[in-house]
Amino acid sequence: MRMNPTDAPPPRLRLHVSAKEDATVVECSGRLTADVAAILRNEVRDLIPRSKRIVIDLTDLTHIDSSGLGALVGLYVSARRASCELRLITLNKQVRELLGMTNLLSVFEACGEYFIKLP
Repeated sequence: MRMNPTDAPPPRLRLHVSAKEDATVVECSGRLTADVAAILRNEVRDLIPRSKRIVIDLTDLTHIDSSGLGALVGLYVSARRASCELRLITLNKQVRELLGMTNLLSVFEACGEYFIKLP
């Protein structure tokens, strides 16, 4: 069975890191799944010692699985231990539902409601 180019799987995780005012912003796009969760985890962990605030922008994230969620939770814990504020912004419906099902929405709720207007 040949795959039609329009049936191609969504792109893998892509990250774009930039400095904005008082925060380091990590824009995520694609899929945050078990096979790429370590990429996000490693990238953000390297930023924690140098940042007071890290914003993970999930605007263009198309899918997240339990490993991706685990990576976000682990980063949240690591950031708190290092007195670094970690925020999640622009949570899509699937991410909100996953956080809700795992009772983690309350942990990230303040983060998800905090939208930084970035230039």
